[in-house]
Amino acid sequence: MRRRLRPALLGLAAAASLAGCDASPTEGGERVLVWSDEFDGPAGTPPSAENWQYEVGTDWGNAQLEYDTDRASNAALDGQGHLVLTARREAYGGRQYTSARLSTAGRREFRYGRIEGRMKLPSGQGLWPAFWMLGASFPTVGWPAAGEIDIMEFRGQEPTTVHGSLHGPGYSGGAALTRRYTPPATRFDNSFHVFAVEWTKDRIDYFVDGQRYFTVRRSDVPGAWVFDQPFYLILNVAVGGTFVGAPGPATTFPQTMLVDWVRVYAPTSS
Repeated sequence: MRRRLRPALLGLAAAASLAGCDASPTEGGERVLVWSDEFDGPAGTPPSAENWQYEVGTDWGNAQLEYDTDRASNAALDGQGHLVLTARREAYGGRQYTSARLSTAGRREFRYGRIEGRMKLPSGQGLWPAFWMLGASFPTVGWPAAGEIDIMEFRGQEPTTVHGSLHGPGYSGGAALTRRYTPPATRFDNSFHVFAVEWTKDRIDYFVDGQRYFTVRRSDVPGAWVFDQPFYLILNVAVGGTFVGAPGPATTFPQTMLVDWVRVYAPTSS
């Protein structure tokens, strides 16, 4: 995936302003919750504008087929503590599908920590939901120099498998450092699962439901390690694109990605 804007780093000082800091046990020790969105609010309302912006448009460099809108019919709260991103088959903006793409660019950006989200994914040929991060330097240096951390990517035609990837200069696109993960007796479209990364200055670990399945160290990358800067979060459901292909005749619409929460933890000591 990929795209957009500017640093507002949340450090441990931000943690002090959160009542009753929640702790997240990790391999590297305890972390404190510094930011979260639990998506509480009335049904049909947009997610918090303090946290998220709609990124409106199409293609995004991946040959996607949907037009991403800022309409509630494509992204809104459901009144039950979820953000719902909805892909629809409809003519709009010169495309035959609509969906949504939200980012925290210019609102919430982070450097290091544990970033996690609990989600239930859509399925079907040609659906491409993702939970990922893009370097805040993107407007200045472009992609892949800004770096990209794909916490979770999913091919709708493979409902039992998720992907974690790292993109940077010299290891992007088809040459990204990536790993597939297929846990036993699990489908990602019929229940909620937690997707996470643990990110430090020298490594990034990928997790599903607390199980680590992939590690990339600074020494593993064939180009520059560009993960020492703030990154922002992106949630989207693409339709079509180079990773998944076009929807097939059996793909039904609308399709939804339910996001229960997104949380960011920072180390209790630097």
